[in-house]
Amino acid sequence: MAMKHGSVHRKGEISLEEIIGDVRRNPSFRGAGCLGIFVGVVRGETSMGEEVESLRLEAYEERANDELERICLDLMKREGIVDVRIHHLLGEFGIGEDLVYVVVAARHRKELFKTLAEAVERYKHEATIFKKEILSSGRSYWVSERQK
Repeated sequence: MAMKHGSVHRKGEISLEEIIGDVRRNPSFRGAGCLGIFVGVVRGETSMGEEVESLRLEAYEERANDELERICLDLMKREGIVDVRIHHLLGEFGIGEDLVYVVVAARHRKELFKTLAEAVERYKHEATIFKKEILSSGRSYWVSERQK
């Protein structure tokens, strides 16, 4: 059974390899000439240069699933786009761990790069996903992905 195009998952429930495999099994994939992948990871410092110890990601899951699916289906309407997937992970994460996978299959690289960039910007602004940065100093705070 094929997975949804966009959804949130608990850490460890899905892998990049599974997502790519599902994209390749899509009958439309035969029209693809390229596959682009964005992997968001935990950065070790804030935009203000403070040292990050870990991140916690949460979401209004049903709403976030609907938003991610809507973004994917909308972007798939573009000329030359074969498939779009956005799968965001939730839970506790250490520095360097994967947080989000965005996969785009397209007929040509020009459409791919434009759509991949837009998919990343859209999930960051449209999906109800929140992160809590835990700093090495002991401070922590919630930051809405909508503010990034």
